[in-house]
Amino acid sequence: MAWSVELLDDAVAAELDAWPRQLRVALTRIFDRIGSVGLERLGEPHVRHIEGKLWEMRVSGNRLEGRALYVTAVGRRIVVVLAFIKKTRTTPDRYIRLALERAQRIAS
Repeated sequence: MAWSVELLDDAVAAELDAWPRQLRVALTRIFDRIGSVGLERLGEPHVRHIEGKLWEMRVSGNRLEGRALYVTAVGRRIVVVLAFIKKTRTTPDRYIRLALERAQRIAS
């Protein structure tokens, strides 16, 4: 069974809609790659573990970096819970806390 990628809700969709087109296209490529080769075969620089069950998809282009924070769920599902444009060297704690809060709404 292949992996599927979904967005948690309209808030995440709006966060992604705010990204520049180039970053959205790069993220779509990662989604497609997960669907074709599987999450298990994808590693850095595309995905990286943050903490607990929280991971990030990493995209960049035109001196911008986007991060889509996600968790895995039952049925080989990847649920994106937060998306933002990265402006600091490390992922800010407030984003991690918000992503973990949102992830609690998912049946894992």
